[in-house]
Amino acid sequence: MDNEVADLPSGPLDIYRQKASFNWKEMLCFIDGEKMVAFKQHVFKTLENDPLFARTPGEDVPIEKMRELNFLRVKQLFRYDFMTKEESMGDPWKTVVLNDSLGMYDWALSAKFFLNKGMFGANIANSGSGRHSKYVENTEDMTIFGCFALTELSHGSNTRGMRTKAMYDPSTQEFVINSPDFEAAKFWVGNLGKTATHALVFAQLYTPDQVCHGLHSFIVPVRDPKTLLALPGVLVGDMGKKLGQNGLDNGFALFHNVRIPRENLLNKTGDVTPDGIYVTPFKDPNKRFGASLGALSGGRISITRMALVNLKMALIVAIRFSATRRQFGPKDTEEIPVLEYQLQQWRLIPYLAAAYALEHFSKSIFMNFVEFQIGQIMRDKSDRQADMGREIHAIGCSSKPLGSWMAQRGIQECREACGGHGYLAMNRLGDLRNDNDPNCTYEGDNNVLLQQTSSYLLSWLHAKHHDGVRIESPFHTVDFLDDLHKILGSKFTATTMEECMDSAVPLAAYKWLVCFLLEESQKRLEQQRALGKDEFEARNNSQVYYCRTLAIAYIEHTCLQRFHELTTDKDTPAGLRPVLSKLCALYGLWNLCSHMATLYQGNYLSGRKPAELFQGTILTLCSQLKDDAVALVDVLAPPDFILNSPIGNADGQLYKNLWSTMMQGSQVLERPSWWKEFCSDKPVVGTLRPKL
Repeated sequence: MDNEVADLPSGPLDIYRQKASFNWKEMLCFIDGEKMVAFKQHVFKTLENDPLFARTPGEDVPIEKMRELNFLRVKQLFRYDFMTKEESMGDPWKTVVLNDSLGMYDWALSAKFFLNKGMFGANIANSGSGRHSKYVENTEDMTIFGCFALTELSHGSNTRGMRTKAMYDPSTQEFVINSPDFEAAKFWVGNLGKTATHALVFAQLYTPDQVCHGLHSFIVPVRDPKTLLALPGVLVGDMGKKLGQNGLDNGFALFHNVRIPRENLLNKTGDVTPDGIYVTPFKDPNKRFGASLGALSGGRISITRMALVNLKMALIVAIRFSATRRQFGPKDTEEIPVLEYQLQQWRLIPYLAAAYALEHFSKSIFMNFVEFQIGQIMRDKSDRQADMGREIHAIGCSSKPLGSWMAQRGIQECREACGGHGYLAMNRLGDLRNDNDPNCTYEGDNNVLLQQTSSYLLSWLHAKHHDGVRIESPFHTVDFLDDLHKILGSKFTATTMEECMDSAVPLAAYKWLVCFLLEESQKRLEQQRALGKDEFEARNNSQVYYCRTLAIAYIEHTCLQRFHELTTDKDTPAGLRPVLSKLCALYGLWNLCSHMATLYQGNYLSGRKPAELFQGTILTLCSQLKDDAVALVDVLAPPDFILNSPIGNADGQLYKNLWSTMMQGSQVLERPSWWKEFCSDKPVVGTLRPKL
């Protein structure tokens, strides 16, 4: 493995690299595996060697040009065919690695490519039947280009409230698609702005007897693939500039009596016979609705991973910068790297610990999702399969907030930690921040999603109290709740920093925290009901400080639990275990700091000592990990071409790289084209001031 991974260029970062307590190449191999390391390198090298992917840091490209470039690059990805259909079926993780790699280059590229192949093509394959295979095949070679049209102008999170209609006409055996008004326009649809020829449209299905059977998905042609002009009855357009990811064309569509064949209904969860009778294998309409939106769990888990990639990229830049940027020092004669300052360590290293925790967590929940998907494909109707679906939904609805908010806060901290240079567009931290931002919103607003997770947890408590059910789930994220009363009787017992450096200490605190918040949330709901509030109002009044915090604590515990298991696993190489254990303890303690009030409120902690222990241990771990920080980001780092940030280059030549990139910019030394405006026609002060 050491032979396959190139050594990093020598330079100012060598000082820290030589101090590392572990072999970074061994860590890389442990995290990614040799096959995936080679695959990533192949993708990175291919892009770097293709002139179409050439770019300069911080370049200012007009939107129309950006869209064109992005489309040409997506087209090129089809030619490279980095991963065949068979490869992705054989190793689903490889799809995630490809998405990571393309996203590190540019998320708009990755989004445009995978919205067509994944959200459109794969959803048709999963939710349709044999009669839809031509559409799946046609996405493979860009004969058609697809998009996923769920959200509407006036409805996002409330998917049941979507108003697009699909009325079945038995006389022609067609569905007639209509948008009742402009507020029901499909909105925010990636690829729809300029390029999609077909849309997977979610609409309320009506049979001729005027009965609505709820939300179903339909394949609707929107543009002529030969001319890219809108088809009759379709008003389709581009939404305009967004805060980020502007290489992706997000669009809208309104439908007026658009007729599609009956067969264009994706019929896995429900179908209409030629004469207009609705048939479904689901007796419970809620279960059918859940199954039809099951794809979103996979999407949310992918977003968790995408947010993590953004956090990793920002950390690579900020930590390499901090290791080479020298300011002040104990003596006037010698300045020291800013990474030596406790404040800089405390600002950045906990986020590095979070990146490593999320690295393992995002992979493990993806594998859980794959297990669930296999059951779906095999048409498994067992209770375990249904339980897996509920649990993966709860995990996805909270992992997306966990990852996207962690990245949002971490990238901002990295931007500030790089001072003024972090504000230069060429160093990419602004783009990373803007491109990460939508992860907090699409496929479910974070705050709304967390309510799904807390409902799942409360349903377990209800089942235990009322039916005596044992709390146990397929992926074991709730098993500990079966010991709720015993856990609630426990207290924080650590008395030294050494004890707190064992991640079992924050893990035990998290178990207590989730149990406490679960009971408090249940009590709060019962209290609201006792006041005569209906279920809607009772839940609405129980989110802040209760259900929302419960869902966050649950997913933070799950992430910590899995990282803790990795650090204590006998298969984890001995040379890597010490540094991983420190990262795990730091992640747990640092995250718990946001729950200190609750830990004291429930008497898990008491007195000054626990808070002082937490703070002291966090600072000690940051200090101990400081010499490993550069090697830890080297493990995560793509080549300089992909990172595209002069202050984050692997050679650590901070000022040389920044200066040369700046000097290569266009019109750097030229006077402005409007220089005459300055040199002549000086303003006469006050001539435009009113005389009154």
